[in-house]
Amino acid sequence: MCGIFGILNKKTDRALAERCLNRLVHRGPDGSGLWQEGGVTLGHRRLAIFDLSDQGTQPMSDASGRYRLVYNGEIYNFPELRHELEALGYHFKSSTDSEVLLYSLLEWKEKALYRFNGMWAFALYDREKRELFLSRDRFGIKPLFYTEDFSATNGYSLSFASEMKALLPLLGEVKPNKDIVCHPERFVHYENTSDCVFEGIKRFPAGYCARVDERGMRLMRFWNTLDHLTEVPKSYREQTEMFRELFLDSCRLRMRSDVPVGTALSGGLDSSSVLCAMAHIDSLAPTERVSRDWRHAYIASFPGTTLDETEYAKCVTDKLNVPSTIVNIDPSTVLDRLDDMFYLFEEVYITSPIPMMLLYGALRKGGTLVTIDGHGADELFGGYPFDILHAFDDARSQTERELIASTYLGCFPHDDSNNAVKNMSASRLYLNYQRKKLTRRLRGDHVKPLASSDPAFRSLDHLNRVLYASSHENILPTLLRNYDHYSMANGVEIRMPFMDHRIVSFAFSIGWRSKLHGGYTKSIIRDGMHGLLPEKVERRKTKLGFNTPVVEWMKGPMREYFEDTVSSKDFKTSELIDARAVKKKVLGVIKDEKATFTQGEQAFSALIPYLWDLSFRRKANE
Repeated sequence: MCGIFGILNKKTDRALAERCLNRLVHRGPDGSGLWQEGGVTLGHRRLAIFDLSDQGTQPMSDASGRYRLVYNGEIYNFPELRHELEALGYHFKSSTDSEVLLYSLLEWKEKALYRFNGMWAFALYDREKRELFLSRDRFGIKPLFYTEDFSATNGYSLSFASEMKALLPLLGEVKPNKDIVCHPERFVHYENTSDCVFEGIKRFPAGYCARVDERGMRLMRFWNTLDHLTEVPKSYREQTEMFRELFLDSCRLRMRSDVPVGTALSGGLDSSSVLCAMAHIDSLAPTERVSRDWRHAYIASFPGTTLDETEYAKCVTDKLNVPSTIVNIDPSTVLDRLDDMFYLFEEVYITSPIPMMLLYGALRKGGTLVTIDGHGADELFGGYPFDILHAFDDARSQTERELIASTYLGCFPHDDSNNAVKNMSASRLYLNYQRKKLTRRLRGDHVKPLASSDPAFRSLDHLNRVLYASSHENILPTLLRNYDHYSMANGVEIRMPFMDHRIVSFAFSIGWRSKLHGGYTKSIIRDGMHGLLPEKVERRKTKLGFNTPVVEWMKGPMREYFEDTVSSKDFKTSELIDARAVKKKVLGVIKDEKATFTQGEQAFSALIPYLWDLSFRRKANE
């Protein structure tokens, strides 16, 4: 797990290359390497997870010296691949997954990508062909950005890096992409495009590889989940057994580590399932590099707010007898570091990075360098209330409509006075859903998923179509990006068992009835983990996200910060916001005793472009 940087077909001063590479030091605090030859530069910042010796240093060369590799990620099934390669005559000098990835590519070429179970962004340079091979994992868990240039004299050149900030010194004056930065409604819709927050920088697409030389880049798509749907049992009971087997194996692979492993535990179904799976796997005395040092649970606490889930998280750790570290999220302790946080986060988003940055910072401080978390389950298995109602389009009876309605309504706390639909009948809720759907179509704001032309997509039921878009095109790609930045800003690696490609393929091979079975969201996870989860968590229906209690903060510990910000000269002259309108929103939340979470989120989203721009302007010349 690391940060990578490189340049092809352009001679670059070593001092400049080091300056670019050192902007990734937070991603790889354990060492660095820089290799240059002619017009090629390859750089690497290392976070040591496997084989902590210098044998894991990159750029890494094969035995012949023909190839050079820089790689960010983890290949969890590398011991099995190593056994195969050794049987074919390969010899290894390290016990890293990096060396296994290198020789896998030499042996199986592009087909090696299908063999990898993991997350990655890498560049392999062939010194003989003077060609670069790039790839990013199936779902874009690990980031990869690039810039291109073409001149009549030198031909095509490419620069790439794990973060945009490492490319900025190469570009001279860089402008923000106002089509993204100035429009909060796009904050969760640009990750699946090549667009970035800076002009001149592009995002390498997930599930693709490319060959690059002086003639240009030739992109090739190697992964489309819809091409990898699988046969599943017809009975729900057998499906839950299949899920359980896949999930436990996914967690087992992700427990492989030479450093301590833990989890960021919310008390929700997903992260609780991960920790309970880890405990079960440990009880089986696993082998092949699976860490026995995994009893590290970190719980983000928001005392006195509606977002605090400490009670449920403690329920899990108490059952498993796992020590828990409670991380009290107090924004007043980091007000002087907000610029750094926005700079490290690098992207724009609808909420503050403070809670996540503090949580993963606590893991690093506690010596836990790998965290196995529950990201992806909501988007794959139907955890969001706003998705559930789409199952109405495939309901065959009043009984099924009532199940969908009860599942949806169960997501909301019983004391939620702001929930206008909590007392609706199934019939009323169904009619309301159909009316809203018709209204969206008449207005022309019904957005078709990018995959809608694929016959395999059209064969999915309506709920799975929405979930496919959420998991491959908008919400989940954005969250994967965000959590990479939150964790790697602190030198911590996140692993995500639900993002195992076998589980993603399974998720879209089962129908909506298996995801909402018995009137519960994500029912196949609940039933698949039955007996391992505490019942209080397994049967919990209400849904809380890992968000910022923005209204409470704007009225309380951050009030002075927000008031000073919207009164500053810089704010008033910013070209990225309508300063008067944003100030009105922010002060409106602060002064309105009944301000809602939605109002607070909208006010903060409107302010984000200014805070993002300010942090980068202050850091630009460092």
